[in-house]
Amino acid sequence: MPLQINDVAPDFHADTTEGPIDFYNWAGDSWVVLFSHPKDFTPVCTTELGAVAKLKPEFDKRGVKVIGLSVDPVDNHAKWAADIEETQGAKVNYPMIGDPELKVAKLYGMLPADAPPTSDGRTPANNATVRNVFIIGPDKQIKLMIIYPMAVGRNFDEILRTVDALQLTAKHKVATPVNWKQGDDVIITTAVSNEDAASLFPGFKTLKPYLRTTKQPG
Repeated sequence: MPLQINDVAPDFHADTTEGPIDFYNWAGDSWVVLFSHPKDFTPVCTTELGAVAKLKPEFDKRGVKVIGLSVDPVDNHAKWAADIEETQGAKVNYPMIGDPELKVAKLYGMLPADAPPTSDGRTPANNATVRNVFIIGPDKQIKLMIIYPMAVGRNFDEILRTVDALQLTAKHKVATPVNWKQGDDVIITTAVSNEDAASLFPGFKTLKPYLRTTKQPG
């Protein structure tokens, strides 16, 4: 069965540019953003890796660990990192998983289980589905999944925004409306009674019985 939101993210052992890791041990009690790439030395991914390096302080502020994956060996990643620093003006400052046997890509459902067991000879087009973002909570559950086509660069400002929303809604009985960003009003979940809402969210507004808004808590 393919992975779905609220499934437990699979644990794995892998080599990375910062040494071997056991994923759960590496993640600890942190939130994690795992984002994947179909091949090293691909143009769109080069820009993405540089962008994430520049945004890493923002992820750090939120207690989020970032880790990349590409289906080539770690040695290739080190060479690619030099190109990323040269062209994007940022040094890769987070681990990159080497997945030359496609084990993690298959474990996370990014490639079919019967795909050949090596990245040798595979082109980016063969691995086009390895363009995923997984946001994983401290409980190791998958909170969000996004899959991008190869020709469309990822928007990591949006991924930061979703981290903010996920962390907020994990702490408070609220949901975020369309296009929400930090500081905007939020929606009180329908599981909260009006009596409890008056205590938890003084001054909340009722637009409809099922649509009540309040200032962002916390």
